[in-house]
Amino acid sequence: MDLKTDPKLEDFRADVRAFFENEFPKDILAKTAKGASLTTEEVRKSETALGSKGWLAAGWPAEHGGPGWSLEEQYVFDEELERAGVPTVTPMGVVYVGPIIYTFGTEEQKQRWLPGIREGREGWAQGYSEPEAGSDLASLQFSAVKEGDEYVLNGTKIWTSAAQHADWIFCLARTDNSGKKQEGISFIIAEMDRPGITVTPIITIDGKHALNQVHFDNVRVPADYLIGEEGKGWTYSQYLLGHERTSYARIGGKRKQLAHIRKIASSVPDGGNHRLIDDPSFARKLAEADLAVDGLEMTVLRVLSAVKDGGAPGKEASIVKILATETAQQITTLYLDTAGFNAQRGFADSVSPDWLEGGMATSHAAPGVSTYFGTRAQSIYGGTNEIQHNIIAKRVLGL
Repeated sequence: MDLKTDPKLEDFRADVRAFFENEFPKDILAKTAKGASLTTEEVRKSETALGSKGWLAAGWPAEHGGPGWSLEEQYVFDEELERAGVPTVTPMGVVYVGPIIYTFGTEEQKQRWLPGIREGREGWAQGYSEPEAGSDLASLQFSAVKEGDEYVLNGTKIWTSAAQHADWIFCLARTDNSGKKQEGISFIIAEMDRPGITVTPIITIDGKHALNQVHFDNVRVPADYLIGEEGKGWTYSQYLLGHERTSYARIGGKRKQLAHIRKIASSVPDGGNHRLIDDPSFARKLAEADLAVDGLEMTVLRVLSAVKDGGAPGKEASIVKILATETAQQITTLYLDTAGFNAQRGFADSVSPDWLEGGMATSHAAPGVSTYFGTRAQSIYGGTNEIQHNIIAKRVLGL
């Protein structure tokens, strides 16, 4: 994939950049720049702004209401979205469940759910992990028992991102215990306000409410909330996970972070009254992070080139996932260097008024340290890096 020699691609980039500079809600950009979390209303505002432009479901084909962009255009769009500081699009709808529905769902299901997803009007959550089924997802015990024209759902999902903002949740549910554990899993959805569903917040060490525990107690949903065939949920989840793991790369966002860190280090004195950027040890770590992003980008482009030629983000998705999460952690560790002793202070949801007093020396510290803590989890979610190493060893290297 060559992103630098096509004039049409540069015209497309200019159009996308102009939209984010002139039309995207400024209040959303300002709040995100401070590191503060968005409310449910603000999440909807951000995503409907993209949806009204037809750009929320950037990877969808035109026949399902997407823009029908090439892979190069999708890549450029993601770069510009991150460069502008637009909040990360909640992937559970447009990246995860949307493609499952338009690939495996019925025409009625497509008509019912795809418009709300691609327009940003409805939020979604992913019900996969359970207290006793994380990396070994096939061991899940969340059950869906068919009774007449309904399924009755029971069990608990955990580490459920954005459930507090969601209108719907898609779940992997056990519908059969008689055979191999992967063969008895089905893909079922439910409204989040169904009787019997309880959401319990999980506040993480970075001061954020991004995760939740979701309890289902005899939750009844119509039988046509089953997507695809009963017992095929594991197959659908593997189709989804390849796209999930490649979505972690976020090259534009990482370059924006590095530029921010470089700006801070160039203006804030360290303990010796010298700029941090002039410290050889820090400069070396900053250069190494730059090189890591370059390497990650080349790896992503190789994967996308294979997809463009008719392949799929399969085994290589594990490589991208490892590189992306390790690079994110490498970059955000630099925020600790820039924060210095201010990193010791506590914070609520990244920012509070006293953090923003005293100029750059303190205003960057809380969101930076929060981001550092938040990225520690990246090597766990979406399939732990240890599991990804096993996949590479078995499926790529044949060990």
